Amino acid sequence: MKFLTAKETALWEEAYNFLSQCYKELKLENELPQRLEQVQAEIQSSRTYYHTFKELEFGARVAWRNNVRCIGRIYWKTLKIFDARQLSTTEEIYQALSNHLRYATNEGNIRSAITIFRQKMPDEPKGIQIENSQLIRYAVYTQPNGTIVGDPAQSKLTQQCIQLGWKPSQQTNFDILPWLITLPGQPTEMKEAPLSLIKEVPLEHPTFEWWNTLQLKWHAVPVISDMILEIGGIQYTAAPFNGWYMGTEIGSRNLGDQHRYNLLPLIAQKMGLDTSQSFLLWKDRALVELNTSVLYSFQKYQVKINNHHEASDYFIHFEDAEKKQGRTIAADWSWIVPPMSASATAVFHKEYENKTVNPNFYYKTPDNPQKCPFKSSK
Repeated sequence: MKFLTAKETALWEEAYNFLSQCYKELKLENELPQRLEQVQAEIQSSRTYYHTFKELEFGARVAWRNNVRCIGRIYWKTLKIFDARQLSTTEEIYQALSNHLRYATNEGNIRSAITIFRQKMPDEPKGIQIENSQLIRYAVYTQPNGTIVGDPAQSKLTQQCIQLGWKPSQQTNFDILPWLITLPGQPTEMKEAPLSLIKEVPLEHPTFEWWNTLQLKWHAVPVISDMILEIGGIQYTAAPFNGWYMGTEIGSRNLGDQHRYNLLPLIAQKMGLDTSQSFLLWKDRALVELNTSVLYSFQKYQVKINNHHEASDYFIHFEDAEKKQGRTIAADWSWIVPPMSASATAVFHKEYENKTVNPNFYYKTPDNPQKCPFKSSK
């Protein structure tokens, strides 16, 4: 029998731990010995192994369950898995991404889903890459007078698209960027995002009539698309997934952050607030109205969304459910606690161990393209 190298031994250990957990939780322990033999043989012969669908499904769902920076983990069992490991061309991947978006959007009744493309092979420096951090991202432009139009966080992606030949017909605050897909050993290809499948919500306000003059909107589905899903030592470098928004992700972060759309000064001005002193809490008052607009509009247009108080309560329910199963949860407190009205939510008053366990999602970084400790994207 061939001896395993150090890398193969490490992979076998990851596989053994994952499969043992998987078959135990699925109550299929009687199938485990034979499956372990199969996997060990695969690793010996090919330096990798391939998950069955039930292993893939379990692994993806548990990766969500283990996600220390996600407050919405109570829904982990509902994650829909699209197995796209057989696809090999950019066009096939594009169609699968479009199908994911169609399923997830569901006319506003958002459904959580993940599409998993083939794993990174042993000889590949990288696997399949989707360069967009989320499937729906808005471009950014610098006007001749220095004014910024769009989302400053997407500067690098906007430049990549322009270099590949993208020519926006206009330059607005909400131009949807194309998708950039890179197959191993091939140049990056650009595909226009399927605009007909992308649902956007015009942001209105229940009491301020002038709000519509701001011409704000946001997309309905946050599909994170540039993270590595790791299951049992196998890395799926393209595995876009989505839940649905918590309101503060849009109102407090995407639209409110100073390094993003930075709308608080404009809203405060429209509200007639005195912005000369911070103790007047003009930012806080503007922030509440911006978040009110997001929640009001998503509900008006019947697009699923949670407010941060609901999300906090659901997380406590998730914690209780995990305890009943004999599991403890880890959490990154700084991300679980909402960015607005923190002390008014239940999670603010809790303490959690912040540790990363597999299966899990990992971000890629330029200096370490394989994986880095988990972080999430707003």
